[in-house]
Amino acid sequence: MTSATDLAQIRFDNALSLFEEFVRNTIKHPDAATLRGLEGRFAEKVHIQPSYWSQIKGRSRQIGERLARQFELLCNKPNGWMDQDHAPGAAATAKPAVPAQSPSDSHAPRDDDERFIVGLVLTYYRRHPQRARVRLLDLLGEVLTPSVPKPAPSGSTKDHSPTPKPAPTAAEAHALWLRSQVGVAPLRQKK
Repeated sequence: MTSATDLAQIRFDNALSLFEEFVRNTIKHPDAATLRGLEGRFAEKVHIQPSYWSQIKGRSRQIGERLARQFELLCNKPNGWMDQDHAPGAAATAKPAVPAQSPSDSHAPRDDDERFIVGLVLTYYRRHPQRARVRLLDLLGEVLTPSVPKPAPSGSTKDHSPTPKPAPTAAEAHALWLRSQVGVAPLRQKK
């Protein structure tokens, strides 16, 4: 078990590694003036104020749990990456900080595209929950409730193209929404 002091040092070292990676990916031959500008851009990338980044670098602030996950997410690192020692030679002694994915995590976004879509849907749902339910169920209705083709009456010469389904009533949409939630793990609450 790592102590809080050790974890703070590991997160500090990893934050500096992320900044160095950002600098390497942004510019080939950085000078002092360029680095000052890149520190502000890095702070923007991880969604913190430049002064807060400066306090982290100056060791007057520590990187807590939420900020560590934020760094990982915005720098495309796996969950728990900030809590692992990535120094050379540390791999042999480091224990993985990320437990194996449980079945409830199988619905968690796996990459930036999935995080974008989930974020977009959540934003829409949080602003207009009733409208979002109806629209999303209408949009995803084919997946959530597969339609069974109806047999054509014998001897019929009518066009057999599918007729559009009428929009579900509010009660039907709500019932479908409740059925679709069965077996889906709820989102974890932020602490």
